[in-house]
Amino acid sequence: MIGGPFRSHPPIKPLVQIINYPNTLNKEETRKAISVAFTKWSDVSPLTFSEVTEPNATADIVIGFYTFNHTDCWWSPLHPCFDGLNGELAHAFLPPRGEIHFDNHEFWILGKSRFSWKQGVWLNDLVQVAAHEIGHALGLWHSRNPKALMHPNATYTGQRNLAQDDIWGIQRLYGCLDKKRVCDSWARLGFCERRKSFMKKNCPQRCNLCYEPLEAEATPTPPPDNVKVKLVPRGKVIGFRCGTKNLRSPPKVSWYKDGEQLLTSVPGYIVMKERDLRIIANEFNEGVYTCRIHRRGNVVSANSWAIRLKPEQSSNS
Repeated sequence: MIGGPFRSHPPIKPLVQIINYPNTLNKEETRKAISVAFTKWSDVSPLTFSEVTEPNATADIVIGFYTFNHTDCWWSPLHPCFDGLNGELAHAFLPPRGEIHFDNHEFWILGKSRFSWKQGVWLNDLVQVAAHEIGHALGLWHSRNPKALMHPNATYTGQRNLAQDDIWGIQRLYGCLDKKRVCDSWARLGFCERRKSFMKKNCPQRCNLCYEPLEAEATPTPPPDNVKVKLVPRGKVIGFRCGTKNLRSPPKVSWYKDGEQLLTSVPGYIVMKERDLRIIANEFNEGVYTCRIHRRGNVVSANSWAIRLKPEQSSNS
């Protein structure tokens, strides 16, 4: 059941722990790759990551390399067991769980992914895959922007760096960070208005552009048919029902968030049960939810709801 107190996301200074290592990389190379992956996110946000190495330490994000059966994959619907060489490379849990699992059957390397004809296997870039999974562990869903590191196909396209859509997403959750020491001077020269794209990239906090995607780089998609916009307060539980009550037999229903199919419930975020879907309104769950009813292999109806958070009133108002 959705509801009750929970940590919405990791703290601004998350602690990270690697509890076991891959067979194809030594510890130092693994730690270097993971560190570079985390730096991609800390460079564009207020987040500061620190590694803890004590065996019994408490960490916000725990990383491990596993084979077929690992942790709870046999009895939990939240993630599958790994599938051996190739196929699924890794998966991560949304906050507050904070875990990233890598398939230890894969050949992990420090460098760009490529096929090794000598070994007859794919060599997988640990930095690129880790950076994508870290995005999930920090609370980001997949992006629909094909240039984004958080796009579902980023592993296959070799996208290694954050796109503007990734930056906007992480700053939407944790706030923004001005990277240039001269932001104040540029702002006084009127750059916030005259060079908005430049300031959005380098000085979003100074110009109050943190949550505003760049017009030139945004790739808006048309809303689905029958979309209903719901403006809801943070923390409220929202319920949807797919189809009408006057159905002769229970229909086959599929649910989607921003075009990506939802396959299982996510405790603390989403509960799916046949025709019913419930979510808790927060930054992670904003988006467009669509239900589709299938009969004889065809989609016979679809409905969509766009969930947006109500702006929180200032304590001075």
